[in-house]
Amino acid sequence: MSALTGRPASPGQPVSQTSLCDQVFRRLADEIVLGQLLPGTHLDEHAIASRCGVSRTPVREALKQLVASGLANYRPHRGSVVRSLTASDLDLMFEAIAELESSCARYAALRMTASERAALRDCHAQGQQAAHEQDMDLYDRLNRQFHSLIFSGAHNPFLQETTGALRHRVMPFRRGQFVNQERLDQSLIEHSRVVNAILAADAEAAGREMRSHLLSARSAAARLSLVSPSAPPAAP
Repeated sequence: MSALTGRPASPGQPVSQTSLCDQVFRRLADEIVLGQLLPGTHLDEHAIASRCGVSRTPVREALKQLVASGLANYRPHRGSVVRSLTASDLDLMFEAIAELESSCARYAALRMTASERAALRDCHAQGQQAAHEQDMDLYDRLNRQFHSLIFSGAHNPFLQETTGALRHRVMPFRRGQFVNQERLDQSLIEHSRVVNAILAADAEAAGREMRSHLLSARSAAARLSLVSPSAPPAAP
């Protein structure tokens, strides 16, 4: 049984340190984004390891991921603390990722192979099923896969690398939205529009729909508990 998820581990498949690190990272990121760990909170390795039922090694790596994603700050000899993020910070991050992913979608509409289009269609169908079953964790994984298929389908490794790096920064906020069933349902509708445009090889529509999808996600993310209201969001 996984101490983090409460789900049984697969027989004969020990959980790697990398998998544990990712699980701890997602758990802490969710708690930060949803306001369960407040800005300024000290992230104590020993306490987190005890709470998650893991050793300190994956916790240490998870904390590095939190710092890299901008959710925590590291202070030499003092450890990591939850970072305060303003609405303006979040707005600018989503503004940038919207432009990058829009470009990926435009190129994917023109360059995706038949097998890549089929994979995208299948991923979207699985996402619809996960949403119907209200399986947030599965939908989150499929959502990441959905966007990754579009990144790779653009067939531009430089664009893919740049987009992937920024995507890591906003990923916890995109995942956090899915605790809201209404937002999850809206995300599916937006995905359908992107898929239809890509399958129709309509580059302009694909870019437009992907940008709209990310700006919608930005609005939803701005309502999460972590975001400080001290700075108003910039106009789209």
